[in-house]
Amino acid sequence: MCDLLWSDPEDIEGWGISPRGAGYLFGSNIVAQFNTDNNVEMICRAHQLVMEGYKWHFNETVLTVWSAPNYCYRCGNVAAILELDEHLQNEFTIFDAAPQEARGTPMKKPIPDYFL
Repeated sequence: MCDLLWSDPEDIEGWGISPRGAGYLFGSNIVAQFNTDNNVEMICRAHQLVMEGYKWHFNETVLTVWSAPNYCYRCGNVAAILELDEHLQNEFTIFDAAPQEARGTPMKKPIPDYFL
């Protein structure tokens, strides 16, 4: 499962070692073979920060969608949501992080009486 989650597309041929320390890097030839073997046209994935919210790879055969704006409160990225219609036509909604002043502070739950 780790290899599936942490592997990323890269402009290489074949497989490579991932700088994440888990998973692998894979090139367009790996994607072409996978798509042919599995009779699919595109792989849609997440779990890799892309500053634009989404990013196409390898002539639109791999799509990365990232849905966490301003990741870790420091990356400055936008986020995206992918919507597919019944004909698999895509539309992206791009959004920024909420402004700091609009976020508020998470409410703390009161301590239950049985812990007092």
